[in-house]
Amino acid sequence: MLIRREHPSDVAAIAAVHRAAFADQAPDGGEPMEAHLVSALRASDAWLPALSLVADVDGAVLGHICLTRATLAGRPVLALGPIGVLPAHQRDGVGAALMHASLGAADALGEPLVALVGHLDYYPKFGFVPGSTLYIDPGVPDWVSHFQVRTLDAYTPDMTGEFRYAPAFYED
Repeated sequence: MLIRREHPSDVAAIAAVHRAAFADQAPDGGEPMEAHLVSALRASDAWLPALSLVADVDGAVLGHICLTRATLAGRPVLALGPIGVLPAHQRDGVGAALMHASLGAADALGEPLVALVGHLDYYPKFGFVPGSTLYIDPGVPDWVSHFQVRTLDAYTPDMTGEFRYAPAFYED
């Protein structure tokens, strides 16, 4: 498996990954929010091409992750998500490989932290902690319980306050 930066030719495969990975969460069998979110993020100023990665096996895209620009009290930070893996390859280490590669890339680029709203049993194994432990709030009360942060080498303890995703995360 190769973890690499997405190519323009991967766009359809990435959409298919998110459609399949989140099909059970799609309203009335429609388009999952995650597939739409990736498209909206890709078209926005928050998109960071170097941090949109795919898991490639023999030219087939099995998974995708993206980190996009967000802010913490007005300072630039990163948001993780979505991350998706084709159902037939879930629990095979594809998601973990994408997580490690994206966090390593973000750290190498000098980013201070990555935040997300996600599963409380999955993300802590990658160093994520509740945002509240670092005095970082997601700004949406319903997100507080699952809001998590992973600090990187450029993080400093004065980085506190309200975290804001790119506008695409707040669209219906």
